[in-house]
Amino acid sequence: MTLHILNPNSSRVVTDGIDAAIDPMRAGAGVDIRCHLLPEGPEGIETQAHVDGVVLPLLAQARALEAGASAFVIACFSDPGLAALREQSARPVLGIGESAYITALTMGQRFGILSIKRGSVARHIRTLGAMGLLDRLAADRPIDLGVADLSDETRTRARLDEVGAQLRDADGADVLILGCAGMARYRQDLQQTLGIPVIDPCQAATAMALGRIALARCD
Repeated sequence: MTLHILNPNSSRVVTDGIDAAIDPMRAGAGVDIRCHLLPEGPEGIETQAHVDGVVLPLLAQARALEAGASAFVIACFSDPGLAALREQSARPVLGIGESAYITALTMGQRFGILSIKRGSVARHIRTLGAMGLLDRLAADRPIDLGVADLSDETRTRARLDEVGAQLRDADGADVLILGCAGMARYRQDLQQTLGIPVIDPCQAATAMALGRIALARCD
């Protein structure tokens, strides 16, 4: 049986970054963990149209993997198709955005989100409103870089350090969430620089999925 992590974009760089971020979790997982990109997806999911457009091919990809699956993780912070895949699949389905928010509640009182672009903020606010978590949000600030731009390490590190410090110092966040799966490689350095917990959403969702798999073994 396999935990399938589904990246709904077509970027090999992002998918490899997700795979590297969750690799330390494989040793004690008890199941295989595989990361997949979505060939039909855009290079980066940056708009509501992108979010909506990947749902059907994502569901088809998951359907083909269902028989051998232990669980699914949707590895896009906007959680495209989360409700639909939960309806379709008999397996546990975790979204990295939802999982990161829930994890943040256990690590601090007020969390800040490092988004990619300004258009992402409204999507996050809608989700947080639906989850009833807006009073725990310190702020959501964009670093104003697209998904493809995140491969520029010098530029991305500088923006994450700058905006992360604003969330900590000006907004009062005591835990930060990386608001894109493509930021995975920067979590440890950012946490060390800022001195507060930083959550990688793919790691958070993978941990929850493994927990759900373990719970199912108790039934």
